[in-house]
Amino acid sequence: MAGPRRDTQGIVDAPGLFARVRFRRREPAPALRPYLEHYWLIDWDLEQPYASHVVPHPSVNVVFQRFGRGADSPVFGEVAGIGLELFTRKLEGRGRVCGVQFRPGGFRPFAPRWPVSEWTGRRVPIAEVMPATDADIAAVLGPPDATEDARVAALDAYLLGVGPRQDPRAARAMALADRIRTDRTIRRVAPLAEAEGVSVRSLQRLFATYVGVGPKWVILRYRIHEALERAESGTATGPDAGTGAAEVDWAELATELGYSDQAHLVRDFTATVGVPPTAYAKPPAAGPPAAGPPEAGPPDAGPPAAGRPDVRPPPYSA
Repeated sequence: MAGPRRDTQGIVDAPGLFARVRFRRREPAPALRPYLEHYWLIDWDLEQPYASHVVPHPSVNVVFQRFGRGADSPVFGEVAGIGLELFTRKLEGRGRVCGVQFRPGGFRPFAPRWPVSEWTGRRVPIAEVMPATDADIAAVLGPPDATEDARVAALDAYLLGVGPRQDPRAARAMALADRIRTDRTIRRVAPLAEAEGVSVRSLQRLFATYVGVGPKWVILRYRIHEALERAESGTATGPDAGTGAAEVDWAELATELGYSDQAHLVRDFTATVGVPPTAYAKPPAAGPPAAGPPEAGPPDAGPPAAGRPDVRPPPYSA
């Protein structure tokens, strides 16, 4: 394994976020790496609120969160299904997040009772999906002075205690999703299904059960992630990279990403991010999109409606 990735794909205004929060990615224990992308840890202590924006990955996240300054500040954990829209979170005061980003297809071995599509576009208390107690959540977040290594060790201990359950179909789904991410020649679902020797419908069922969205959606989302990173900066490749402005040839990029023309790329980018790519690709002072989905905070109290876990926007993933 090459270690946690260092790109900024999906993070809108990455330089602005990294200037305000302490953001790290960490590797999980070796036994968990086939199923997880990485852990992501964020701490902040802000004098002024900051709205972060993220175009979610096709990944389920498990997120442990604390908002407040004291050791007795409320903590909670939740499972966040794949977010279908731009997500906005207002950060203010002091807070801490310990997140687990699963590989596309890697979550179901830890929660095999439901298809992953059950959680798509939803955010539910962790105990609704996986065995978890208040003590588990508190152990992951730790006291305010908990070291980063201690938080990573607590995440390892929790997830190794839950699973994973061996599942060859999960392994296949993860391999196919990774192929979509890394192979730019994959631009449509039908050729991928043919290359795999299955029907389009079978491929769609596999993705719905193990990834949570269809293969066409995954192809599109990875395209938008790359376009967003190109628009953000020609040099930024991670939290420690520079933030120089990029001159993007959008027509050339549209062809490179498999779009029939520039107009289709512009349409998809605008629908996902909220502004067209040429408006987004401005100096950092221009900031992130001015409008987006409603901000999300901790889950509300109270029982779920109609016998189902409450439906709320998914938290950001990094």
